[in-house]
Amino acid sequence: MRHELVSLTRQLGVYAYRGHTVLEFRGEIDLVAAEEIGPFLDRVTGRAGVRAVLDLRPVEFFDCSGLRLLYRARSRVLERGGQLHLVCTHPLTLRVIRVTGLARLLPPQPGLDAALDRPAGSP
Repeated sequence: MRHELVSLTRQLGVYAYRGHTVLEFRGEIDLVAAEEIGPFLDRVTGRAGVRAVLDLRPVEFFDCSGLRLLYRARSRVLERGGQLHLVCTHPLTLRVIRVTGLARLLPPQPGLDAALDRPAGSP
């Protein structure tokens, strides 16, 4: 069940879904947005055993700053024994994720249920 979205910044909201913390990225994820998002993302990914989803569906622009956020989130979650899933449908964002190899480490799925029905990190 989706709970009400809580906006943490203009580009980041959070809500609970099926026992996971969903971090919904929105709009343009560039250097300025990444600096705003980083502390909130670190707070969530710093919890032991966290079960989280990064939802990029509302993203319109995504550069290397956003990519660094995803790599950092993945690393922090795995270090703490958690699970991380990725949801993404935007063709250009998907291309960046695939070209950089992140798709092999954090396979993007088209929706929340598709992501949660797969084991975390499974290709």
